[in-house]
Amino acid sequence: MNIGQLARQAGVAIDTIRYYERQHLLPSPSRSPSGYRRYQAEDATRLNFIRRAKALGFTLDEIRELLSLTASANSDMAAMKTAATAKLAVVEQRLAELARMRDALRTLVDACPGHGELERCPILNALVENEA
Repeated sequence: MNIGQLARQAGVAIDTIRYYERQHLLPSPSRSPSGYRRYQAEDATRLNFIRRAKALGFTLDEIRELLSLTASANSDMAAMKTAATAKLAVVEQRLAELARMRDALRTLVDACPGHGELERCPILNALVENEA
């Protein structure tokens, strides 16, 4: 298949495929006699793996590591679980931080009457307040 067909099949842009090739996440494809890239079904499978891993929050470096795990015939699932567990811990930490941010912002929004002089706004005061 050509690059356009691969892009449509995987639901990504052609530039994304080229970028993943430059990042060595996708192997360099074979070329037709006229120089066009030729992809195989394995490339579509790998591209879908990358896309799904990104959707789960894995970085490209982490995806590269996951791909290297899948390339080893002697690997078992322990390393894959370890990587996923580490990513889950990061996601849970981010969720906790977002919850703290939400709660703080909710408190400020609730404290602001939404009318009156701006310099009396609790949101503005909280943002410009100097921490000692």
